[in-house]
Amino acid sequence: MINALVPHKISLPKEQRTLGAAQYVRMSTDHQRYSIENQAAVIAAYAQARGLEIVRTYRDDGESGLGIKNRPGLTGLISDVRQGRVNFNHILIYDVSRWGRFQDIDESAHYEFLCREAGITVSYCAEQFDNDGSVISGIVKNIKRVMAAEYSRELGVRVHAGACHLSRLGFRQGGHPCFGLRRELIDESGRSRGIMESGEWKSLQTDRVILRPGPQHEIGTVRLIFDRFVKGHLTETKIARELNLRGVLNQRRPWTFSKIHYLLQNDNYIGTNRYNRHSSRLRTVRKENPPVDWIKKEGAFEPIVDKAIFAKAQQILDDRRHCWGVSDEEMLKRLRVLLHRKRRLSRDVINETEGVPCSTAYLTRFGSLRNAYRLIGYSPKRKYEYVESRAVRRDMIKALVLKVAGALAKSGEDVRIDQVHQILRVHAVAISFRVARSRHARAATHPSWTIVRGRQLPPGLVVVIRLNEGNREVRDYLVMPASGLVGRDQRFSERNRDRFGLRQYGTVVALSEAIKRRLHNLTCLMRCMRASLDDCSPAPAR
Repeated sequence: MINALVPHKISLPKEQRTLGAAQYVRMSTDHQRYSIENQAAVIAAYAQARGLEIVRTYRDDGESGLGIKNRPGLTGLISDVRQGRVNFNHILIYDVSRWGRFQDIDESAHYEFLCREAGITVSYCAEQFDNDGSVISGIVKNIKRVMAAEYSRELGVRVHAGACHLSRLGFRQGGHPCFGLRRELIDESGRSRGIMESGEWKSLQTDRVILRPGPQHEIGTVRLIFDRFVKGHLTETKIARELNLRGVLNQRRPWTFSKIHYLLQNDNYIGTNRYNRHSSRLRTVRKENPPVDWIKKEGAFEPIVDKAIFAKAQQILDDRRHCWGVSDEEMLKRLRVLLHRKRRLSRDVINETEGVPCSTAYLTRFGSLRNAYRLIGYSPKRKYEYVESRAVRRDMIKALVLKVAGALAKSGEDVRIDQVHQILRVHAVAISFRVARSRHARAATHPSWTIVRGRQLPPGLVVVIRLNEGNREVRDYLVMPASGLVGRDQRFSERNRDRFGLRQYGTVVALSEAIKRRLHNLTCLMRCMRASLDDCSPAPAR
């Protein structure tokens, strides 16, 4: 039903590709309504009725619509469109939600905009409106995007609530277990259905998963690690080295400091089921939840480590982390002695040395390893000019965050500031901040700027502080959807700035007003969605 053999990497003259069309199909699960075959049938009928020939197919099978990562079909489509590698003038999609159920509704609009900017018409074959650029079609599309995002959000809430409930009952939630433990599948009556191997998933919703002790040689290794740490007073690094010399591997890989450290803190080994320590719902940044939100069920599994030994291990880790009774001067003295012995310092060197507090202790006490290095007069070979300038940029971002937050608060908005990541949250919309530095290559005829995406970038808006060509002063401010930062960084010039959706503002006041308008439009859209929800329900596949 879908054209399997279609030409690729072809760019035809515009007059020769007027009636050519590409189709994009996506299915996140095996739901019949959104099956690839059903989508293709509707698209084929739509194309035939309008005299269009489907010359290329982009598809994503079994991929979530919450993000664009791991979706080669959509990323390939956008890449071909942006680089002009197309032999079609139309893109046919089943409905608006097939772009994705992005929590930032501007993201799907951004991808459609890229296609339209390249002169390609986007058509939604199963929708009850024409995507003709009219005001009505724009309103309906935005409502559909909000509905798609809300569907995923509500589904995520229900799934999380169900996982929390099962965790309180003692059932395992999550992926593969730690070394020395195995997952056992049980049916609704409590009978075992066997041990689950790595990579296996349960097939029935009524089945449950619990943890069981693994092979005896793995159990012995786990107990040996606790014994060497508590009674033998060995560090994680020495334990890892000892196991590696013996040829004992952790899932076919050598042991490391971090693996031993994680194992020593895992209370699954004493039969405790713990859940919701971290969360990353709806593809947002992974965060650590406060202890009050943790779910803990003791006695859920058969323990393989004595509780008294486990408690002693936690006490040792806690004492070492905080270095109770060790003054700042003593910690720095030990660091100087270590530097004299090793001639260099690093996180690994510190963690591998017995008698020296772990690197986490120095981070906790002095704020960073770099601060501790400065206090003992140590300058690493690695240049820290970039780090220092990064600190200056952080201060610039922090100042702008406070100014924008103040302007929004004065207009009556409920503004919340994430002081760790310098993110504003207004009406559940995240506003992130970045700095764009100037780069002027020798062969370039005009300057360009680079925005580093970073790891902490939730869906929403991105405010960019653009520096001048000397990177010494603020040139202006730019606003773009977070979905525009797809790769590790984004390089742009003044000539192609609009292509990436970067809107320019000369002052903080103008910037704040632009953000207010976007938030106001979103509020109006939500009201319109509530009023039109019954009239805009998705049409069933034919």
